Amino acid sequence: MKRFSLLFACALCIVHCASLSANPYAEYYTNLPIEMQQVQPVAFRNVEVNIANVGAVADGKTDVGNIINKVIKKLSKQGGGTVIIPAGTWLTGPIRMQSNINLHLQEGATLLFSTNKELYVQKSDSLRDGSKKCNACVYGSKLENVAITGNGTLNGQGFYWRPIKEKKVKKTDPQVWEEALAMGGTLRPDDKKHSIWYPYNLNKELGIPNIASDAITQEKMRPHLVNITDSKNVLIQGVTLLNSPKFHLVPTRVQNLIIDGITIRCPWWAQNGDAMDPGNIQTGLIVNCNISCGDDGICMKGGVGQKGVDAGPQSDILIMNDTVYRAHGGFVIGSEFSGGMQRIVVRNCLFDGTDIGFRFKSAPGRGGWCKDLYCVDNVVRNIREDVIHIESGYADRGAGVSATDKDKKDAFFPDWSNITFRNITGAVAENVVNIQGLKGMPVHDIIFDNITIYGVTDTGVKLNYAEKLTFTNCSFRTRPGNEFDINHSRAILFNGKDPLTE
Repeated sequence: MKRFSLLFACALCIVHCASLSANPYAEYYTNLPIEMQQVQPVAFRNVEVNIANVGAVADGKTDVGNIINKVIKKLSKQGGGTVIIPAGTWLTGPIRMQSNINLHLQEGATLLFSTNKELYVQKSDSLRDGSKKCNACVYGSKLENVAITGNGTLNGQGFYWRPIKEKKVKKTDPQVWEEALAMGGTLRPDDKKHSIWYPYNLNKELGIPNIASDAITQEKMRPHLVNITDSKNVLIQGVTLLNSPKFHLVPTRVQNLIIDGITIRCPWWAQNGDAMDPGNIQTGLIVNCNISCGDDGICMKGGVGQKGVDAGPQSDILIMNDTVYRAHGGFVIGSEFSGGMQRIVVRNCLFDGTDIGFRFKSAPGRGGWCKDLYCVDNVVRNIREDVIHIESGYADRGAGVSATDKDKKDAFFPDWSNITFRNITGAVAENVVNIQGLKGMPVHDIIFDNITIYGVTDTGVKLNYAEKLTFTNCSFRTRPGNEFDINHSRAILFNGKDPLTE
């Protein structure tokens, strides 16, 4: 009997080890606060094509986009494989991904995306405001088994696309403002004292044409750097995404998404310079990434209104071992999340120098629901504003335009609830928890457990329209008398006491 038990135990061990080796990502799913659907590896046929062997020239001046796209299309039709981008600087227009293709950038390789904006304009009819959509620098839709891997760089040359706010850069980075003005462009008022510069009507010697009738319309046409939609089995691994015209990585409505060990960089002042914005993803893993950007860092999206609901919830997303430096928010939800958020875990991440650590933002017309959201075992440092910020009246606005008011306001309300923040430590922040619900739509049923923040310069807990919040074993080191600022809220329990009656 003992011998049988030993053999059975060994057999179980072999099965367990085999299952771990079959899925190299299984190790990330141990000791989580909830059970989650695990991502599965993405594999490709063992066939390679090096673009240098089919006529591409790495001089940074010759557009090799047509060669890359032809190789991708042909290899996909043959069953797929890996397209090698070797070391060197390769000028290219937009690249269209195909199923069963791994676009692999070797170390020292740079895909430098052309500043010729006409290359990106889609051929579809104009939108109501006269603008057209632009393809992303790398894009694809309705694909299976697709990857961008390697140690190379994708450079979107966003400086030639993005507006620049004078009030952001004039004091801290004046050379940026001067460089922009030297390129020509168009100035429009931002406020009574400052302007916004648009890369519209640039100096003729730059050879960069306008693609719209005015600066504001062209601003709406900025492309993302990488945008994969309505696809299955997507892997982004190892690469550096640099200076996107708009958002850097935008996978949308993807099943089985893996983002592993990538680096994302753009200037802190880059307008709408989000690092990554996964939207309506079913089963995803975001690990070992390093980010410094001009807007939100790791931002969960869930669609606006009924379209978001139809796309399904953002579900089973594990975000782990990531570092976010400069960004508006380290981990973010919104502003649109009508499809809902469920089974999302943020674990073992570092947010150092972000404006906000955990930033949840939405508004009526684009809100949704939450279930089983856990932010656990994270570290925050040098937070400029709030460690945790939850807002139900966020105004979505573009550069130089008024707040968006096109959403249907009598439906799709943000329901911020069923969220747990646990084991969060750090130092230096303006506020620790800042919750701004709306009248009749309180933020509710949130757990804050074992949170210690030193060096709080303003307030420990700010609440407006919140209820059923529980704080246990929390220590927010602020000045005496600045522990709480609570309005229009009830059922608040802080370390076993009611701060409204103490």
